[in-house]
Amino acid sequence: MIGAFYWDPNPALFTLPWLGWPILWYSVLFALGFALGFVSFASILTRFFLLKAQAKSFEGNPRREALCIADRLTLYMIVATIIGARLGHFLFYEKPSDYLNHIGEIFQVWKGGLASHGAVIAVILALALFTHRYQRRSYGLTWIRLMDFISAPAALAGALIRIGNFFNQEILGSMTNVPWAVIFGHPADRSVPTPRHPVQLYEAAAYFCIFSLLWRLSLQPKTLFLQGKLSGLFLILVFGFRLFVEYWKPEQSHLMASGHPISLTMGQILSIPAIVAGFILFFWSRIQNSKKTR
Repeated sequence: MIGAFYWDPNPALFTLPWLGWPILWYSVLFALGFALGFVSFASILTRFFLLKAQAKSFEGNPRREALCIADRLTLYMIVATIIGARLGHFLFYEKPSDYLNHIGEIFQVWKGGLASHGAVIAVILALALFTHRYQRRSYGLTWIRLMDFISAPAALAGALIRIGNFFNQEILGSMTNVPWAVIFGHPADRSVPTPRHPVQLYEAAAYFCIFSLLWRLSLQPKTLFLQGKLSGLFLILVFGFRLFVEYWKPEQSHLMASGHPISLTMGQILSIPAIVAGFILFFWSRIQNSKKTR
């Protein structure tokens, strides 16, 4: 335990006067992630519309239209993220008997339990629904292009959410004696405080780096019009890192209990299809680009 960092913050940032409602760090960081995601998505969309306006293939005010679409899409993303992450948690990590007998707990998101893989699936479906509903005013925003444009904002939101998990003392890493180990004073899973890998910070740092890369690429006009590149890179990098960092996490799913023939964790198994989809999108974008340059 020598050199380990002891971490036991108050999960509440402050309490609302008179009402007595605690405002949690996690809730603030979750909301901040979506707020910054809205700003970055609107910025990317504005650049795309301005480029189309320069090419005289866009009618209307690019900035106003970008904000309008970003406003509508953000609502879809919030609902899809919460519902998908919550359902994913129960389907992939909880025993059916634990929630089928208490079905109301599925909707109690404030109790924790959100799975990022479920959120990704729900977001992809929400983007498809959004594209279908607003295709008349999409201005060339195909389903894949929307996935491209939300990739950088999603990485940024994911980084902030992982910091929120760190404040909540949840999604703990495995025990270790590395010098930067963290002892969580009151782990959410009520385990014994012991030095652990701060995997939440590992992921947050990785997602910030991925956001920086995708943001820089989005500044290139050629990349904005190349469908599949940004979303492909997002899936490869984010879930490639998840595949790696899961080695420093204890298994959390009942489906992968001791004695299971597969040595991978549930998080790793769910990451593999996302990585494969990322490579398909990335190389599909390169094939489309090569056809255009011939």
